[in-house]
Amino acid sequence: MKVVVTGGAGFIGANLCRALVQAKEVTEVLVLDDVSTGFWSNLDGVPVDRVEASILDVAALQDCVNGADSVVHLAARPSVPRSIAQPVPSHEANATGTMNVLEAARHAGNCQVIVSSSSSVYGANPILPKHEDLAARPMSPYAASKLAAESYTLAWQHSYEMPTLAFRFFNVFGPLQAAGHAYAAVVPAFVSAALAYEPLVVHGDGTQSRDFTFVDTVCSVLTDAVLRRVSSPEPTNLAFGTRTTLLEVIALLEELLERPLAVQFTETRAGDVPHSQAANDRLRALFPEVQPVDLRTGLAATIAWFNGLAE
Repeated sequence: MKVVVTGGAGFIGANLCRALVQAKEVTEVLVLDDVSTGFWSNLDGVPVDRVEASILDVAALQDCVNGADSVVHLAARPSVPRSIAQPVPSHEANATGTMNVLEAARHAGNCQVIVSSSSSVYGANPILPKHEDLAARPMSPYAASKLAAESYTLAWQHSYEMPTLAFRFFNVFGPLQAAGHAYAAVVPAFVSAALAYEPLVVHGDGTQSRDFTFVDTVCSVLTDAVLRRVSSPEPTNLAFGTRTTLLEVIALLEELLERPLAVQFTETRAGDVPHSQAANDRLRALFPEVQPVDLRTGLAATIAWFNGLAE
């Protein structure tokens, strides 16, 4: 089985590659990445083929996908704030790029496509937990581009009978997730600051809540989806119904590090949703065997990885 991972040099992609190469059914893993946000060093020691190219390069994409049994499409231009600052590149990478991947898979023939969407598509819809039949109300260009990506994915399934699966990711965190840049996700930003004895920057009052999902859990689901060739005509949340405020995350980090942490509160960022929590009925129906890693265990593993970087 040949599996192509777009964005495989990124945080989730590189963790996924580590899981895929352990599966005996998988004989080849090919990573396509333009390394605009990922790093080839994330794949050090991982036996994968590497192609440095963009999903906007149609010819390179088609060459990679030819002969593939499955494509896990993780390549994207991430970050809500970045999309607000630069909306057009977000659309090009996330919407047009996804359509390019789907077309490459369609022309390759008999190829499954798994696409990463985002919980951000729920946006201004206040209902909790977020179930997949809720009206999507994107609050940022990033969210809108991800809604377009999953819509294309489901449309290609209906139009061309392609096996596809569109996952809505919820605040994935864990080892290999970069910190130290303006658009860093909250967990690596918190952990990096805490280990450097710097204040943890909180946008808002810290009561905003998220359904944090450890990356190993996500990769377990994605690998199972590839091996069983899972397909669904509807989008699927990839999270497990937890709801943790940022203040609670900070308190947990204080417990794990056994010391108090300084916190700096700033203004709420445009496009940020106040609360996010997944309904997981559809996920559990498709993947009944999955056992999620709890937040405390995941944070401890993330801290250990960051400590390893400093050694």
